[in-house]
Amino acid sequence: MAAQSLLSESVLGWSIFTFILLAILAFCWVYIRKFQSRRESEVISTITAICALAIALISSALLPVDIFLVSFMKYPNGTYKEWAANNETRGQIEDTVLYGYYTLYSIILFCVFLWIPFVYFYYEEKDDDNVNKCSQVKNALKYTVGFAIVCVALLLIGAFVPLQAPPGQNSTQFDKVQYLFEELGGSHGLPALSFSISTLTLIGMLAVITYTAYGMSVLPLNLIKGTRSVAYERLENTEDIDDVEHQIENLKSKCKDGRPLSSRDRRNLQELEGKLQVLHRRGRHLEIAERNCCTRVGSALRPLKILLGIFFILVALLFTVALFISNLDKALHSAGISSGFIIFGTNLTNPLNELLLVLQPVFPLDYILISVITMYFVLTSMAGIRNMGIWFFWIRLYKIRPKKTRPQALLFLCMILLLIVLHTSYMIYSLAPQYVMYGSQKYLVQHQMPSADPTSGNSTFSTTKICDADAPEDQCTVTRSYLFLHKFWFFSTIYYFGNWAFIGAFLIGLVVSCCRGKKSVIEGEVEADDSDISDDEYVH
Repeated sequence: MAAQSLLSESVLGWSIFTFILLAILAFCWVYIRKFQSRRESEVISTITAICALAIALISSALLPVDIFLVSFMKYPNGTYKEWAANNETRGQIEDTVLYGYYTLYSIILFCVFLWIPFVYFYYEEKDDDNVNKCSQVKNALKYTVGFAIVCVALLLIGAFVPLQAPPGQNSTQFDKVQYLFEELGGSHGLPALSFSISTLTLIGMLAVITYTAYGMSVLPLNLIKGTRSVAYERLENTEDIDDVEHQIENLKSKCKDGRPLSSRDRRNLQELEGKLQVLHRRGRHLEIAERNCCTRVGSALRPLKILLGIFFILVALLFTVALFISNLDKALHSAGISSGFIIFGTNLTNPLNELLLVLQPVFPLDYILISVITMYFVLTSMAGIRNMGIWFFWIRLYKIRPKKTRPQALLFLCMILLLIVLHTSYMIYSLAPQYVMYGSQKYLVQHQMPSADPTSGNSTFSTTKICDADAPEDQCTVTRSYLFLHKFWFFSTIYYFGNWAFIGAFLIGLVVSCCRGKKSVIEGEVEADDSDISDDEYVH
């Protein structure tokens, strides 16, 4: 019966996994096609972007699966299920999850250091009409070698970097941290991969601070504020056209008697004619938007968007408060920098962690919530990139616009999302440390109760308790994600300070988003550097 039950559960699990995989691929295809430029699209860049985005989304599902598996080994009463009763079986499952992490993370390394750079430089070489296919491949490989050298350097450093943390102030906690480091494995291959992924996670942390923090504020506030009225925008655009045409006529009137225009006037005339061209294109787009049924449906769904925006901003505030409490808990109760600010369990009441623990008895609400949290981070990151564009320090490299995004920009977007997903696991651990560490596991605690009859001795009874740092090692299984995140103590220290930067960036983004006015209904569709060809392509 146990074997049949396990088989049916496995079949159900694979069915759900297949459905989720197909749904992810469908979403990636729709998303990339929505933003992809119709004029500059190419098969290889499209496939790469879709696959990279799918890998990012699949990788984001690792943490909920990890938490589910360690929780699924036990009954609600705290005892192990029959198939997970012995340590060998549990060890095999834990190793499978761990190798699943390393497999997907190896694919991410391949994408970030080899696949995406090669496709990016291959497409860049295509801009030169005098270069043939062989030269394109050769030049792309030449530039990709640089990324490969960086990857190899990180693997070599990770293979030989010492895993021992410096002596901590709290010896008991230091012993536990040291035990966790040693538990994940002592071979040089896995630490090398772990170090490389952790290095990329640092870059992902910067992307999270830049894009996710801003996306968490701009996404809900855009839903709440809505867009400007199409009719009002058309009227305003018509007035702007009349004003620019009047300025052009005044400039041209200066040369009616045959006198040439000064260089300043010629420059002003050229700028005004370019502005007039943009305004005419903007008018055509506004006219189409006014007739578009999607605009009317959006207006009808306005109350729902407001409610959704309020919900998203409340979720963002909940995350910020939970992250602040978690960081404050680490600052007060951890061994400090020397241990990577690692703590076991929670000492301060964390609202999100408590909510997950409360939802544990009602299967599968806690797993649904942790999955929603993971996807929320991904979607807000995409919203942040969409609104900000892709920047390198103060230089804006690419814009992300519907049907006008260049292939290089889509490749950059997918690479950034891959890096963000790597840091998402640590963000969620910071939001709900106890739950991410043990899931919904419980264990039995033996108590002795004095008997009324002195001759019969004390009676023993058991109670269930939620797994925490005080639980016996053989009664609670730590998630592989938790062990992976804390393999190198110095990375944990940087992540800790990164969380404070994230809170600050979110508050700044919230103020900026509140001060900004409503978006145009054709936001991002018309820019001064657009060509008439691309504009006509979009309109038709």
